[in-house]
Amino acid sequence: MTDLRELLGGIVADVDAVCLFSPSASYVETFAEADLPVIVVSPENAVGADNYVELPLEFADIKERIRFGIEGAIDNGYVEDGDIVACGTKIFGDSIDSITRVKASEFSRSGVYDLFVNSRAEASVIRDVLEVAIELGKKGQKGKRVGALFVVGDAGKVMNKSRPLSYNPFEKSHVHVGDPIVNVMLKEFSRLDGAFIISDSGKIVSAYRYLEPSAEGVDIPKGLGARHMAAGAITRDTNAVCIVLSESDGLVRAFQAGELILELDPEEY
Repeated sequence: MTDLRELLGGIVADVDAVCLFSPSASYVETFAEADLPVIVVSPENAVGADNYVELPLEFADIKERIRFGIEGAIDNGYVEDGDIVACGTKIFGDSIDSITRVKASEFSRSGVYDLFVNSRAEASVIRDVLEVAIELGKKGQKGKRVGALFVVGDAGKVMNKSRPLSYNPFEKSHVHVGDPIVNVMLKEFSRLDGAFIISDSGKIVSAYRYLEPSAEGVDIPKGLGARHMAAGAITRDTNAVCIVLSESDGLVRAFQAGELILELDPEEY
């Protein structure tokens, strides 16, 4: 038992902060007595925590849940890149049953937290679209790298600032992103030109749309092309976000309010 206590003590030794995922009030009070910053990561701040990170959806993958919580804590200034954080999470039951020691630097800031929390569209919709883009980036189409542009949210205004390039296969449908069959369709249609337009709730409104907002004053990093310029321009003029898969370098990027807010390599995410 002594060896076990030493092992468990080593996990939490010298940590700089504690992240508690969806804890009860008693957990927060107990950990607060340890004289360490306690950060609550939860859908709502039901315990009235001073340090709070919103968890807009429940990540089934524990690593992704912790990654999101750590990135949110960094964005909110609760921890720094070099900090060591003890993360308490639920895996098997309704209360916290697992503690993990994490170096904040292991999760480099990707922009995913900002994208999920501050987008008009539902967080689950953003996640589903991001997963489609990442999988396309990893596998491509028939072994070849492809590009794709997904415009998510504020669909009515986006439609008014775009025009069709071809027949819209989703015109009379009521399909939503996240459905495995629909995701296959999105990957297949990505071979063709134009953007996908997706509503706040995930309904696929259109494919093959040519975005027509003015690009004047839009500043994107050098080396990015017309697809990224269109993403920057449409998000500046609407409340949508854009998720873009680059055909040239294979990276997934996201734009919001005319700004690049996320850039990640599908092979490393």
